[in-house]
Amino acid sequence: MNKRLNKLNPYPFENLRALLKNVDIENESHDAIPINLSIGEPKHPSPPIVKKTIIENLSGLSVYPSTKGDIVLREVICKWIKNRYKIESVDAESQVLPALGSREALFSFTQIAIDSDSDPDPIVICPNPFYQIYEGATFLAGAKPYYINLDQGSNFSYDWDSVPENIWKKTKLVFVCSPGNPAGNVINLDEWRKIFHLSSKYGFIIASDECYSEIYDETMTPPLGGMQAADIIGVKDFKNLVVFSSLSKRSSLPGLRSGFIAGDSELLNKFLLYRTYNGSAMGPVVVSASIAAWNDEIHVQENRKLYTNKISTVLPILQKVLDVSRPQASFYLWAKTPMSDTIFTRELYKKTTVTVLPGSFLARESLGTNPGNNRIRIALVSSLEECVEAANRIVNFVKNSI
Repeated sequence: MNKRLNKLNPYPFENLRALLKNVDIENESHDAIPINLSIGEPKHPSPPIVKKTIIENLSGLSVYPSTKGDIVLREVICKWIKNRYKIESVDAESQVLPALGSREALFSFTQIAIDSDSDPDPIVICPNPFYQIYEGATFLAGAKPYYINLDQGSNFSYDWDSVPENIWKKTKLVFVCSPGNPAGNVINLDEWRKIFHLSSKYGFIIASDECYSEIYDETMTPPLGGMQAADIIGVKDFKNLVVFSSLSKRSSLPGLRSGFIAGDSELLNKFLLYRTYNGSAMGPVVVSASIAAWNDEIHVQENRKLYTNKISTVLPILQKVLDVSRPQASFYLWAKTPMSDTIFTRELYKKTTVTVLPGSFLARESLGTNPGNNRIRIALVSSLEECVEAANRIVNFVKNSI
């Protein structure tokens, strides 16, 4: 067996299950409907147009899929990127590949980005807190993660200047997530300039996870994307940049497993070779459904309004007892807790049957601290009514526990 498997840490939800195992629900909470706000699984209805398209294209089940992906889908994705990010030129033939969701693409790409044979000690930089796929993919590629603690005093931005020179020299890949998970922070243009400058200087690849890019308040400017920033800065060929996007959050289609990777054509060409052997081709039924989803913005706008309404309604309720601010984007609230995040989560579940995710489960200790300590991630994915009910239970819990 691959010994690198032994380096993998338990997934956050495995830790959560262990934390809540054998919790005795208090008597007054037995009749309360459990509300789970721990996982970012969209629960809004999937778009009818996508369901209809799947039914109409079931004949595709009898056809082997193309590893490179259907040209129509790649052209539709190119059109979406151009319209969304105001980019004039994206090549469907060389700069876009369909993916079976952003998770599999993030993991798979890391395997081709790291050459542990030529460099015995490669480094991958991850934000901290982070999406744990970054870390697992790093370990299995034979590299070591280096964690950058997000700066809570500066909108959870990346403190690039804190990274030592010797780390940069060994860095092969840098993960960024914008809008961020869990804080909802958005990387601005000045930060992107810094990232591209560092990439040019040290030669590392930038992997930009943008799966929350379409969850934002429509009264605000849409989140800046990596390809958009590159185009503005003048990196027209997207050198050393790959971005990952998905229909899971944008279109409430987590079960479809559909997304894309786009950017540097040389990197994508190598990634295509890897995928030829890896078996990550998208089947024709999913291709048809994806084309329908990327072509339609009406359901996305409706989806955004639902999340915006939930954040606007729930936030002032929670702010009565918790230090929590409005995220720039995404559907998460990243709240401070008045006690240990694990104790808070366990006691909250015990007394209210509301489940949240301890922040420390989403981060690692770095520079002597775990930046997720004393925070919880609240995913506003349930109905407005359930989210409001959960918020009120949290308020009552804090008032009666502190």
